[in-house]
Amino acid sequence: MHGTEAPSAWVQRWTHLIPPQATALDLACGAGRHMRWLQAQGLQVTGVDRSPEAIAACTGLGELVCADIENGPWPLPGRQFGAVVVTNYLWRPLLPTVLASLAPGGVLIYETFAQGHETVGRPSRADFLLRPGELLQAFGTLRTVAYEDGYLENPARFVQRIAAVRETPHPEAPTRHRLQPLSS
Repeated sequence: MHGTEAPSAWVQRWTHLIPPQATALDLACGAGRHMRWLQAQGLQVTGVDRSPEAIAACTGLGELVCADIENGPWPLPGRQFGAVVVTNYLWRPLLPTVLASLAPGGVLIYETFAQGHETVGRPSRADFLLRPGELLQAFGTLRTVAYEDGYLENPARFVQRIAAVRETPHPEAPTRHRLQPLSS
């Protein structure tokens, strides 16, 4: 089943920014590859997906919500999380809700397909491909820790990805997170 592969290297790289014992939302969680990873890091996880089969594959990983977030109401109104993780999913009308779901001090880790991907595979419709700088614009109120927009191999894909933090409400003492050295 799609979603059982290893967690995204981007998600793995930036997970250390998430506050210990935080709650984490895996949006469009699929079969739970990131739920498994986040749970193994000691986080309380919530997964949302529209597929009952995907949700069933996540049994025992945390709170599970089967909901069509593109055609129905947001299933977690008013809730905020210490982390929101989104990979390989884009529904632009939901971007403000993703932002609102991030608690102060929380971390957003987002990675999905970008323009150019139509030349190497699916998705190929512009509706599902980020425009240059779109994640920076959508999450511009957050402190960007890392951002990339480009081509990756194995498998061939064009992606855009961001790791960002919602600042705590004390601007005189901004949140700074420990960066990990790049692997050689």
